[in-house]
Amino acid sequence: MFKKGSKLYSIFNNKCPRCNEGDFMKNNTKFGLIKSVKMHESCTICNLKYMIEPSFFYGAMYVTYGLTIALSVAAFIIAYGIFGLSFVYSTVAIAITVIGFIPITIRLSRIIWINMFVSYDVPQD
Repeated sequence: MFKKGSKLYSIFNNKCPRCNEGDFMKNNTKFGLIKSVKMHESCTICNLKYMIEPSFFYGAMYVTYGLTIALSVAAFIIAYGIFGLSFVYSTVAIAITVIGFIPITIRLSRIIWINMFVSYDVPQD
């Protein structure tokens, strides 16, 4: 879907941002809170250390916030605008959506965050 070497390829395929080959997360499962958010310490292919500095991924909380807001708005539009649920039920739908997508938003926010700081390194032939 996305061309190798792009940041979107790295993000959506769970790949190292530098080489686009090694896995970023230990498990490719997107559900299951504990298993889905475990990361490799470094890339198995290019040896990029993922924890660039201590507490590096604390900044990913800002990305998580943005993703959660986008999910909340989408859930509200679907529940209130399309299905015509009351405001209270729409709020419940938002809560269920946000809680259900916690593992995915954590994974995405971490890989988006590291992609902001690490670029693809074209292999030298």
